[in-house]
Amino acid sequence: MLLSSRRLDVSWCLETASDQIRIDARGRLWTPTSPSRPRPAPTPPCSPPETAITSLADPIIWLRTETCGLGPYRADLVETYWRWEQDPAILVGYGRQAPESLEARTEGMAHQLRGENIRFTIYDLTGDEPAPAGVATLLPDHSVRTAEFVIMLSPEVRGRGLGTAATQLTLDYAFHVTALRMVWLKVLAPNAGAIRAYEKAGFQHVGPIRQAGYWLGQVCDEIVMDALAAEFTGTSAITPTVGTSP
Repeated sequence: MLLSSRRLDVSWCLETASDQIRIDARGRLWTPTSPSRPRPAPTPPCSPPETAITSLADPIIWLRTETCGLGPYRADLVETYWRWEQDPAILVGYGRQAPESLEARTEGMAHQLRGENIRFTIYDLTGDEPAPAGVATLLPDHSVRTAEFVIMLSPEVRGRGLGTAATQLTLDYAFHVTALRMVWLKVLAPNAGAIRAYEKAGFQHVGPIRQAGYWLGQVCDEIVMDALAAEFTGTSAITPTVGTSP
């Protein structure tokens, strides 16, 4: 599972039966008879550089309530994220119509880690140890100080209020750290459970986008909802730690 990368020395990739042929870091062909440089020490052929893998047995959690926490997006959880994303309920709720391979998801993970979107791992804090339970994402448009919100929960924690708690924590971060003035989302109209969770977290209905999606093979509307920083009334996990402005 590729989690991080660094610049590769391609000199280990070319070798003939009789002698070694190498390409240096500037792309120049080099053989042992080249006078410009000495012959390097032998290296194992076609053996890629070691990849650094970080495993967080004791996860970092930035924001928390009694039941829910938000921490960094983790490269070592790519297979877990992928497993959640292929759940049929997630596919239907997102309006996706085909699963994704683990290989494609791993490649996409590297792009996500370098991107500007704000991603959190959601943790279930009701057990003896924090357990990864989902992903919350903010896709910001900094020119207008807004962001689209997307959330995904693992099948094991649905229906326990964790989605509402994670959404409130994400809004708390969006308004008090990222300084956004509005966060919005789209949800398929038949997804009544998700709509209730968003309402409890502070989102309000803006209106429908008619016949914009599919639910269980049938055309349906998509509902736009938003939350304003000026109307945020949820309990903040951030302001008590930094105080209030004079």
